[in-house]
Amino acid sequence: MTGVGYTLPALLSVPAVIVAELAWLRTGLFRRPAYWVTLAIVFAFQVPVDGWLTKLSAPIVVYNPAHLSGVRFPFDIPVEDFLFGFGLVTLTLLCWVRPERERSRA
Repeated sequence: MTGVGYTLPALLSVPAVIVAELAWLRTGLFRRPAYWVTLAIVFAFQVPVDGWLTKLSAPIVVYNPAHLSGVRFPFDIPVEDFLFGFGLVTLTLLCWVRPERERSRA
């Protein structure tokens, strides 16, 4: 298992999004309680859906094991899915909030 195909990009997406927020976008999103509630809601829905899609007993979505770390939790969900989920949801919210912030400063 090399994990390069899915694990490495998933791992890199988290710091990339955090750096984009802290160094470039500066929306203050990470200080908003609503952001953390949003992430909790997203992950609350992701766990049953992703668990059903990736369960090892009867998978609907099959990943190449050579591209994963092999760590699955809970319900056989590859942990990489949570990393990408964080990156995708957070970057989307940052792109949504950024124009709002710029309008309020004008």
